[in-house]
Amino acid sequence: MKLLYITNGLNGSGGLERVLSIKASYLAEKMGYEVHIVCLNDSHLHLFYDFSSKINLHSISVSGNPVSYIKNYVSGLNKLVSHIHPNVILVCDDGLKAFFLPLLIKSNAKMVYERHVSKTISIGKNAGFLKRTATKFHFFLMNILAKKYDKFVVLTNENRKEWPLQNLEVISNPLSFYPEASASLTAKKVIAVGKQSHQKGYDLLLQAWQKVVAQQPDWQLEIYGKKEPLEGLEAKAVSLEIASNVHFFDPVKNIEVNYLESSIYVMSSRYEGFGMVLIEAMACGVPCVSFDCPYGPSDIIDDGVDGFLVANGDVDLLAQKLVLLIEDDALRTKMGNNAKVTVKRFLPETICNQWDTLFKSLVP
Repeated sequence: MKLLYITNGLNGSGGLERVLSIKASYLAEKMGYEVHIVCLNDSHLHLFYDFSSKINLHSISVSGNPVSYIKNYVSGLNKLVSHIHPNVILVCDDGLKAFFLPLLIKSNAKMVYERHVSKTISIGKNAGFLKRTATKFHFFLMNILAKKYDKFVVLTNENRKEWPLQNLEVISNPLSFYPEASASLTAKKVIAVGKQSHQKGYDLLLQAWQKVVAQQPDWQLEIYGKKEPLEGLEAKAVSLEIASNVHFFDPVKNIEVNYLESSIYVMSSRYEGFGMVLIEAMACGVPCVSFDCPYGPSDIIDDGVDGFLVANGDVDLLAQKLVLLIEDDALRTKMGNNAKVTVKRFLPETICNQWDTLFKSLVP
């Protein structure tokens, strides 16, 4: 069976690129699918993550004004589809243009959409009428056009609530790795992973960390992810007088090593599409403390068993749960061991078998 994935870029260090590298590689290497991936403007070059050599990578050149861009995009896709003749086309693009593709691509192939982010968008309290109206219309269009896909795949059961569709399917992201070793959980180190952005809530995390440091001054917080100077996180750490206990790092390809050197994972996101970093940390035997944000954490963490869920945005409670795990070695070890076991449900073979079942239901 031939699969064609459509995405914007492949060379980034984000979650979508990471997931696609794992999933597409497994389908090509282990399950015998002929896998093609098409991206834009040569972003298949200089890849951050490793993709199987069995995967066929393609690129479409798009540029210019919106009309020229869309024209090149649609004609490029149709030319490629005509050449490959895929059985299933999978769209991994969270933008609005992706929702029009079932109407624009000329093919008898089954069309599957993969939604990698939540609809939840933080507009801000001061957002004007026009912005709020535009956002509502944006999602109104998505709800209508999403029905044109043969299957619309979301990552969590909670995500079902966002989409009034009959063609919904839930398939979670697969684990990036599952090392034999587990973190010793003895290092005085808490880790967070993700790009610096309003979504990731690092401003809230620093507020919580100030409270943690007041009680546990020997512990360090390490944040890995693409830096964004406009977020002003380093300056905020200085103003909170915790700069010596917070360290910011660029994205790391082999992040598994850093999980294994940590004792607690913390996620302060205001909203998520899934929470790939949570299952990665758990695979390394690291217990997690996370805001119970929409959506993902509640589908991953069993509160009080393999980690803690905290009311979204509750900085004080986030700090309290971090301190609890820091001070209770036995609890930290127990939760880490539980996490290592419960996260096995996200192993690539399990997730890709679900995709295999879906593909075969569409193309008997």
